[in-house]
Amino acid sequence: MGLVAVAVVLAGCAGSTGDSSSVRPPVAGGPAGVGAPAAQTNCAAKATDPSSLEQALNGASAGDTICVSGDLSGDRVIIAKGGSAQAPITVLGDGKTVTKGITVEASNVIVDGFVAEEPEAPGVSLKGDNLTLRNTAVNSPREGDGDGIRFWGTNIKILHNTVTDTSNDTGAHADCMQTYATDEDSPASQDVLIDSNRCEKIDNNCLIAEGPNSSAGDGSGEGEMKNITFSNNFCDNKASQAVLADDVRNMVITGNQIVGHINHAFAFQNQSRGGVVTGNQVGSVRYEVGMDSSSENGYNGPEAGGAP
Repeated sequence: MGLVAVAVVLAGCAGSTGDSSSVRPPVAGGPAGVGAPAAQTNCAAKATDPSSLEQALNGASAGDTICVSGDLSGDRVIIAKGGSAQAPITVLGDGKTVTKGITVEASNVIVDGFVAEEPEAPGVSLKGDNLTLRNTAVNSPREGDGDGIRFWGTNIKILHNTVTDTSNDTGAHADCMQTYATDEDSPASQDVLIDSNRCEKIDNNCLIAEGPNSSAGDGSGEGEMKNITFSNNFCDNKASQAVLADDVRNMVITGNQIVGHINHAFAFQNQSRGGVVTGNQVGSVRYEVGMDSSSENGYNGPEAGGAP
């Protein structure tokens, strides 16, 4: 297999001291959340600071694992190229590796075992195909729209992560996770698995997915957002609903625990057909599912109790 170049940029954050003494550990307990990252074995290279990480990634080949430990809390890691579909590049933290956020702008990349401490939102941004984010914590994302994780692309897996303390204090719309299709730089997402994550102290939705013809009116009108599975997640949020599908086909919502004091747990609107809702635990909600008439075709789940 040929050499695949990988570029990484470490963007410094003004005012950061790099001191990780106040870093909070990932939230533990409950049915979902940060898991243990893979063991740091068979490392093609090891990195302990921004300079060595940049060097390791620039020299990586398809299938390599770059093992990262230490304190990168003053820097945002930006991974700009990846491996191959059969042999992605893995950037592997040790579960305590602190960054100021992570951006992936490539395909065929696995990110595992990091802590994004008070990052500029979104705490993690994924854009590409065949991407996996797992066993990573995002604590108190701020600025911008306040989101914990954003994603765009096909065949994306978001597994065993924790996002905590998103805030609307500055007028943000601070979700645990979000995707949307507004232009060629933000394509419609397809074939996405969001499983066993923990969203705590979320001021808005745990997941909002807006297709290319979303009701917000700023969609690209191109492509189709479809096949998103939201399963086995824990959600503590304050918006009208925990999960909102807007112009999304075939969304499956199963096995989740919803504990926020919200109006309804799940919302389907604007041609979000083919939805499936099953086996969820919902707490203080008025009704489990809100749905408009355009989304009824192919729906399988509890009877809708009102509007989305």
